[in-house]
Amino acid sequence: MKQEYQDLVLQACGASSLRVGAKIQTLWSGYGEIVRLHLEGCDRPSVVVKHVKFPEEAEHPGGWNTDRSHRRKVRSYQVETHWYQNYSTNQSCRIPACLAACSHGDEMLIVLEDLDVVGYDQRRTSVKDREIKACLSWLAHFHALFLGTAPEGLWPVGTYWHLETRPDELEAMDDANLKAAAGNIDRILNGCRFKTVVHGDAKLANFCFSQSGQDVAAVDFQYVGGGCGMKDVVYFLGSCMEERECEKRVPGLLDFYFTELKRSVKKDVDFVALEEEWREMFAFAWTDFHRFLLGWVPGHWKINRYSKQLTKEVLNKLRL
Repeated sequence: MKQEYQDLVLQACGASSLRVGAKIQTLWSGYGEIVRLHLEGCDRPSVVVKHVKFPEEAEHPGGWNTDRSHRRKVRSYQVETHWYQNYSTNQSCRIPACLAACSHGDEMLIVLEDLDVVGYDQRRTSVKDREIKACLSWLAHFHALFLGTAPEGLWPVGTYWHLETRPDELEAMDDANLKAAAGNIDRILNGCRFKTVVHGDAKLANFCFSQSGQDVAAVDFQYVGGGCGMKDVVYFLGSCMEERECEKRVPGLLDFYFTELKRSVKKDVDFVALEEEWREMFAFAWTDFHRFLLGWVPGHWKINRYSKQLTKEVLNKLRL
């Protein structure tokens, strides 16, 4: 790590020295890395640094290396930096504090609070009911907090699969009926009366858990932006449950989400109308992500019977 970046961290944290620790992960398509820095001489034992360095040649796992893809990723890191510097949440939807950020040429640096140090040191690859509900509660509080907020400096429409940013994947689709309906589904979702700020990539891997699994914080805000809260909910549920679990458990988990949302929204919100609209949008949001997967990775495990059934229901509604 360049000395100027080390100096930025030292100054931001009031530390006397630092040591570069383990690499936590490489960023998508080789766009840099996330590392832990160990500090001396201050009240923080460590921080987490997201160090973005745009590669000369990107390596996309699915082979989607285009100028459009590169521009989208560059914009996503600009959005994430703006998010951390200009937005804040509360303990009910915890995120890491941003301690410093800078950009220079083809590099960007975001210095974040180390969530491991403050009790969110668990990661999950599979979850029980308690952890699923902790994440849904986080999303409900997040959506309630930003209900009606204009996404200034963020993506106008959040999520990384938003149709307008994914024309290549749409073109690659084989499902002619869904392809033809994609624009209409997008318009219906964007036309919601009740809009909030969505996380935009609310998969299980982006949640950090406490030892008990009851408390949770979220990271990775590259695709945060405006939209219907159901987009986050469907993406999260699809990231941690297979088709049979979805068929059996989604109704009860949706009830839980809306119970948490009702507890969290301001009293002047017409919650009956909000819940009615968002429940109707659930299948549209699920179908919208299904549309993206069909063009991106047609053999993806998430393309299952449950997704196909919801898509069929949405297409039938649109024909009425």
